[in-house]
Amino acid sequence: MLMHNSHINPDPSRLGTVEDVNGSSVSVKLSENTPGGLLFVNGEAYRVGQVGGFVRIPSGYVDLYGVISQVGAGAAPGPAELVPQFGNRWLRVELVGQGRRGTKFERGIAQYPSIGDSVHVVTESDLKTVYAPGDDDGYVAVGRVASAESIRAYLDMNRLVTRHSAIVGSTGSGKSNAVANILGAVSDRSRFQAARVVLFDLHGEYAKAFGDQARVFRVGADQTAGEMELHIPFWALTAEEFISISMGAVTGTQLVLLQEKLLASKRASKTGGVPHGLPEINVTIDTPLPFSVYQLWHDLYSLHCASHSVSRNQNQTEATRTYQEDGAPPVKQIGNADLLVRPKFRPLKDEKNDADKVYAGLYSDLPRTHLDSLESKLRDPRMQFLFRPGQWAPDKDGVTAADLDALLESWIGADTPISVFDLSGIPTAVVDDLVGAVLRILYDSLFWGRLKQEGGRKRPLLAVLEEAHVYLGAQSKNRASIAAKRIAKEGRKYGVGLMLVSQRPSEVDTTILSQCGTVVALRLTNDSDRSQVTSCASDNLKGLFSMLPVLRTGEALIVGEAVNMPIRAVIDRPPEGKRPESDDPEVVVPKGSDGKRIRQGGWTEPVLGEDYKPLVEAWRKQDPQAGTNVGNT
Repeated sequence: MLMHNSHINPDPSRLGTVEDVNGSSVSVKLSENTPGGLLFVNGEAYRVGQVGGFVRIPSGYVDLYGVISQVGAGAAPGPAELVPQFGNRWLRVELVGQGRRGTKFERGIAQYPSIGDSVHVVTESDLKTVYAPGDDDGYVAVGRVASAESIRAYLDMNRLVTRHSAIVGSTGSGKSNAVANILGAVSDRSRFQAARVVLFDLHGEYAKAFGDQARVFRVGADQTAGEMELHIPFWALTAEEFISISMGAVTGTQLVLLQEKLLASKRASKTGGVPHGLPEINVTIDTPLPFSVYQLWHDLYSLHCASHSVSRNQNQTEATRTYQEDGAPPVKQIGNADLLVRPKFRPLKDEKNDADKVYAGLYSDLPRTHLDSLESKLRDPRMQFLFRPGQWAPDKDGVTAADLDALLESWIGADTPISVFDLSGIPTAVVDDLVGAVLRILYDSLFWGRLKQEGGRKRPLLAVLEEAHVYLGAQSKNRASIAAKRIAKEGRKYGVGLMLVSQRPSEVDTTILSQCGTVVALRLTNDSDRSQVTSCASDNLKGLFSMLPVLRTGEALIVGEAVNMPIRAVIDRPPEGKRPESDDPEVVVPKGSDGKRIRQGGWTEPVLGEDYKPLVEAWRKQDPQAGTNVGNT
């Protein structure tokens, strides 16, 4: 009787019936009277059978919602005995959630549909229920639903920040604009007054994208443009990180001697000019206390290279060291730690009747490649951000002008919601260590201070890693990869969230990518990249991801924890002046309405006054701004 009524008075939104249920996948047979193109419901037109479109299956008191992952005609997927019953038009639907009529939508399903249940197109009023934000405060709008432009696409802030996320897309797909738009939304001062976001920017694209919402840190900062010098105190690293970055692999007796000196230096430290006040038993080689790395190098060099006035089986001390003496009057050549001047020791002398003997030191036979490595790093101007970190640089007695509280306040203080670490122009080998150092310092401080007012549990932090594939590769054992893995695995509990941004997700470590609860996937043309993203998405939506190569620029598929239901959304473009500098250079500059090129450059104009000097100057200084004035004159 019911079937008869529905045949006489068909529901205009009805598509067909459930024919096969296999886990979360449902096969739907389209009704014969369902049109092949547009379906009209309450005056609104809806496309029938679009991959990525949504369907509603009323089942008792609840409506089940699913996303179309596959469409076809002829034999449908499923058991062979069902083939004759399917007719020749079918849909494959992945169930994603449920909701009672007119009430809040929820992910997951409590029951499955039955064979023969009717399947309906999801109308705009249904979509409003599904995509409605759970509350006004906890959600931000980042774009519009592609299939219904009047409906905003919302992200759940709690899940986006602490459950980690990934924004992926090929070059030119609108990835940088999506990042700028999402970060602009989550750091909106009118709504989130205590937001804190740290963005690692490898190409210097975002320095101007956030205006006065961001502070920009850069090695070799242009302070007239409001940039701040990036300083990372080496003494805030763990001993393992410090040794790895400055000396490489150190083992055996050399490591024991190094650890002894390190511990003694930290125990004598005076942070901000004040003794640290910790019981000596509580100070370890990992405690973030300042010490002079130059003095450490000098002490270790003396320990390994000194000659002595007494033999090894006697008590060799600093007092028994035999220094060369030069000048008049003679002065002992004890070297200078701060200027990296090595001490000079007398050559060995062991003649039978000579009372003035000079013996080898106890450790003189040990290899000292780690000391040479440390010395070369201390001399390297590219490493001064680490070894001479401004007001956090210790003198030879371990006294600093400022403590780590001032460093953390400058990095993630409340006066600005976004901190951009501009790493453009820094060699890749240093970038890995730099990103790892900053991530680890931030994570450790928020982890141990998690119960405090500025800790991670009270005020979570979002760390955005641009070009993540550069330093989070699958086989990477670098500092950045180790720090990111730790945050990916543990950060949710302590209020530190990751947002990975990459154009090559297949090159990002799967351990880190699989922890990303939300994926914002823009156009991805590479097959291995698509399969990597598909495997990491939490929903069973492989068919849906097949549309990634044909997404328009600025259009994204958003799946995972931060959205009620997978969304194909058109991401809002940030306003003029708030966009990242990520546009492609133009080979042919377009013409304006007056018929003239809108700007100089490209391949279409003759070159006047060619001069490569400023270019070489910028190259040598590793600074794109260097030599600009010379080139303009």
